[in-house]
Amino acid sequence: MARGDQMGRQWKIIQILVSSRRGKSAAELAQEVDCHPRTLYRDLEALQIAGFPIYTDRVEGKNLWSLLDTVKHQIPIPFNLTELMALYFSRDMLKVFKDTAFYDSLESMFQKVKTTLSPESIKYLESLEQTLHMGVKPYKEYGKFKEVLNRVNDAAVNRKSIEMVYFTMSRKKESRRRVDPYRIWFFNGSFYLIGFCHMRKEVRIFALDRIKMLHQTKENFEIPEDFSLENFMASSFGVYQGEPVHIKVWFHPDVAGYIKEKIWHESQRIKNRNDGSIVFEAEVAGTDEIRFWIMTWGSKAEALEPESLREEIRAETEAMASRYGAPVVDEESTSYGRSQDHPLQQR
Repeated sequence: MARGDQMGRQWKIIQILVSSRRGKSAAELAQEVDCHPRTLYRDLEALQIAGFPIYTDRVEGKNLWSLLDTVKHQIPIPFNLTELMALYFSRDMLKVFKDTAFYDSLESMFQKVKTTLSPESIKYLESLEQTLHMGVKPYKEYGKFKEVLNRVNDAAVNRKSIEMVYFTMSRKKESRRRVDPYRIWFFNGSFYLIGFCHMRKEVRIFALDRIKMLHQTKENFEIPEDFSLENFMASSFGVYQGEPVHIKVWFHPDVAGYIKEKIWHESQRIKNRNDGSIVFEAEVAGTDEIRFWIMTWGSKAEALEPESLREEIRAETEAMASRYGAPVVDEESTSYGRSQDHPLQQR
């Protein structure tokens, strides 16, 4: 039996007992966690050894298993035991915020959570942690930008405009901006500031680690009532903004399953083809990020529409081939180009 299955089952047993008023019989518990009664008794024994106050009592001719009420009620409202355990268990997911004020506050909260749990329970949780690890890569060392992050957050909370010197990566140039900080947004390992840029006269996105100097002004601002972060980011494939573009991408059967198992964009539509390949369609903001994404799938993906996107990828692959000293193969001579089932020949 896999250790993860055992831990998951024991976790579920604790949840059931916490929520149960009268207790549960061994047969009821075995049925709810979908295991053999002998396995259930081994799990109950393991939990008792770990320090959980689980006991059995005879009620109306049945042996019912329960968790001591004193344990159920000693947890401060609004958290119950399993919620606190889940919160403690999530520490690994938050390590990307290390060396920021956010992480310091979270770590303080986790220390308070620990005081509500017994040493045996903490030991049990640490064994649970061995079954789950959250890998967040790539990520940035935000401890270097701790002060900037704190100042932007403070300005956003107090609704104060900021003046900053910002480095634009695409132009390799610094500019001075006045911005009303609406939101701090964490996406794909990076912190971003979303706010109204007085220079551009529109809401823009700024990478926090590219802010070189920052000053909080005394000027107040109000976020427009009709502003919605969800609506603002709805068309973006990632971070970039741009004019709406309808894209269509063909994926080889070898990678079709990976594409279908995730939501890549809220507007996506996927069409299955007879040969096992798929065609992915979406309405995205600009083509920069979608171009990068398509190219990560190598020869297993092909942009079908718009033609401008095909041209961008063609130019990029030709530049890559030139850098590696490889000959560029004409599209018409490829096996996909000759295939009668190729999506380009059925548009």
